[in-house]
Amino acid sequence: MCALFKNKYVIGSKRYRGFDYSSPGKYFITICTKNKIPYFGKIENGKMVLSEMGQITDKYWREIPMHFPFIELDEFIIMPDHVHGIIIIRQSNIKSGRPVETPKLGVSTVTTNKIGHSKNPYWKSNSIGSIINQYKRICTITIKTHGYYFSWQPRFHDRIIRTNAELIRIRKYIMKNPEKWICDSGNINIPNN
Repeated sequence: MCALFKNKYVIGSKRYRGFDYSSPGKYFITICTKNKIPYFGKIENGKMVLSEMGQITDKYWREIPMHFPFIELDEFIIMPDHVHGIIIIRQSNIKSGRPVETPKLGVSTVTTNKIGHSKNPYWKSNSIGSIINQYKRICTITIKTHGYYFSWQPRFHDRIIRTNAELIRIRKYIMKNPEKWICDSGNINIPNN
């Protein structure tokens, strides 16, 4: 859905209005590089071979639970120009009435306007948006300190996984992603069969 903002058309959010993206559940995430540039490596014989930038993105994906202890990682893969992964929020991440913060990167990302309403409820502390934002940030900083030019696409794709059948289908999709790389037309939608 496009809307006019400052005389430019912008794409609206695909996130569910009113849904708490910090609530327990399973989330399928896809994060792409800007202009789909294959920074992270290449596919050889149906297997992903990570570049140094790919190794950095892999390392920090695996470290997400260290910074967000309520997170469990499921299937994931670093592809040449994107990352696919399943993030599971195991339990409520609110303790003692306060959100869990990460010491190095942890700042609450929810802001309020003059009358106290949240400007962006999808980016509140410890939500999927906040977690992905911090993941993208540390990858970008580290990659650039290694002397590379690098940039992510500004947004990311997410899907709330609602059933076990859907979870199994998405896991297979992630695992088989390198095998179908040559045939991939850039469509990151999950197949229905």
